Amino acid sequence: MPKNRFVLKDAASEYRMFSSRIVIALTFIILAFGLIIARAVYLQVINHEKYITLSENNRLKILPVAPARGLIYDKNGVLLAENRISYSLEVVPEQVGHLETSLSQLREVITIDDDDIARFKRAMKQKRPFDPVTLRYRLTEDDIAKFSVQRYRFPGVDVVSNLSRIYPLGSIGVHALGYVGRISEKEFETLQKSDYLGNDYIGKTGIERFYESDLRGKVGIRQVETNVQGRVVRVLERSPSEPGQNLYLNIDMSFQNYVESLIKDQQAAIVAIEPATGAILALASMPNYDPNLFVNGIDVKTYKELRESTQRPLYNRAVHGSYPPGSTIKPFVGLAGLEYGVRTENSRTWCSGAYRLPGQKHRYRCWKRSGHGSMNLFHAIEQSCDVYFYDLALDLGVDRLATFMNRFGFGKLTGIDLKGESSGLMPSREWKRARFKRDWFSGESIITGIGQGYWSATPLQLAVATATLSMRGKYRQPRIVFTVDNANINESDVIHSVPQANITVKDEKFWDTVISGMRAVVQGNNGTARKVGRGARYLFAGKTGTAQVIAIKQNERYDARRIAKKFHDHALFIAFAPVENPQIALAVVVENGGGGSKTAAPIARKIMDYYLLPRLGLNKK
Repeated sequence: MPKNRFVLKDAASEYRMFSSRIVIALTFIILAFGLIIARAVYLQVINHEKYITLSENNRLKILPVAPARGLIYDKNGVLLAENRISYSLEVVPEQVGHLETSLSQLREVITIDDDDIARFKRAMKQKRPFDPVTLRYRLTEDDIAKFSVQRYRFPGVDVVSNLSRIYPLGSIGVHALGYVGRISEKEFETLQKSDYLGNDYIGKTGIERFYESDLRGKVGIRQVETNVQGRVVRVLERSPSEPGQNLYLNIDMSFQNYVESLIKDQQAAIVAIEPATGAILALASMPNYDPNLFVNGIDVKTYKELRESTQRPLYNRAVHGSYPPGSTIKPFVGLAGLEYGVRTENSRTWCSGAYRLPGQKHRYRCWKRSGHGSMNLFHAIEQSCDVYFYDLALDLGVDRLATFMNRFGFGKLTGIDLKGESSGLMPSREWKRARFKRDWFSGESIITGIGQGYWSATPLQLAVATATLSMRGKYRQPRIVFTVDNANINESDVIHSVPQANITVKDEKFWDTVISGMRAVVQGNNGTARKVGRGARYLFAGKTGTAQVIAIKQNERYDARRIAKKFHDHALFIAFAPVENPQIALAVVVENGGGGSKTAAPIARKIMDYYLLPRLGLNKK
């Protein structure tokens, strides 16, 4: 058997080893506790103020309180633009774990289309990570119910109530009223951001845009306490917002609706003005569109259809449309001839049906191919004799004609309270040299005398000029808004027309000569629109106009049956009534409508009857 072996332990060595290990472990423990204590001292003592502030900022937040946008009413107090409570789905990006996953899961709960996602991602770029961003607007009750059941799955996502702009009358008066829409990235960069905290809307067109500073109101502040999920648990302090100011228009929407109904199937524009004040009574451009589509972001398909429509419903023809004024400007040209002494009221011109410059073969035709015979100014206006005004314009010269027409507002902005107004074009020698580097020709003066060539005007300019003529030179700046009402301080500011220089002439009888010619147009024996004046129970004055869209060769006749509708002449008509005390002046332009006497004049007569007969105490027949 093997021998037993005994191993003797070195107790002293083992003790020393154990002791050293304990010392090392204690040293590490002490160092660790030291670091913890040092860190606690650093956080709790040295940097106490900093971290208590950060803690409070995590618990307390300052939130903007968006103001209620001002309301818009017509002259009779009919509500045109209001704010209604609607519900939206908002997301706070920093509180969402994985954004793309959350968005995908949300689309399984309620309807969220690609346009909503694209708009949401654009809006995120404009805001800070802790700011709420709207994902879906105008939730239905069904949407709210579905999301509420699944709410626990989506931290940082919530249903919130807000005020949304609504236009109760839809498309009626939209080109004057305008609409609000979401603030774009480009707009956001140029805005005073403090004025739009918590507010996603801004006026895009019309009155909504022009009076943006009055309508938007003043942002308020809420200091709130939040829980760890970022949800508000209580409001600590509140500075209320101030609602925007309310607007009252000069427009009567029942009248506006009637005016629009007369051209609902046309591409046309009508502007009606109160001559004594410049108040816009109606401003219509057809076709129109529903402004409610734009408030919370229009979908791509609908917007594309509106933009690419050949009828251009988004285009405000009344203010932006620039058309050859045609024969509607003959009374103004005649007045210029009297003022510069180029003609007297008894001066006569022979109309053979065409006009030639000395030594030239080109004929400038009159609309009446057989000619009018001997014409003075009165009869030339009444019968719209082109030859008379060819000769007059040539004698006046384009520079004197342009100077005189500028006084009536042609070639200039009227100053209406709308953005983007067109100034039209009143040509001159200087303008042509600057534009084309060419000299002015006599033939260009001739056609300018009948409102063709380079001359273009907006329906608004024609209406303003007609109103000024009706008031014998008293110019009034056109205004859509009558009153700005500040409900916060119970004060109203009436918007008056900015004073303009009145037009004076050497002899007041000049006005009578021209106006009597315009009256004969509609109520004379030979007037070009005498049919439209029949049976009128008040005296009115008017002038027809037919503006060519395409040129007609020397030996050709205009035949509308042989050309496409888009190449038909534009129909124009200007008028004011009653002659002795003008209460309404208007301009009607119907694109490709043919003759002014057949298309535009009957529309104007209906408008004047509708507006005047009740005011004059006369019964309609």
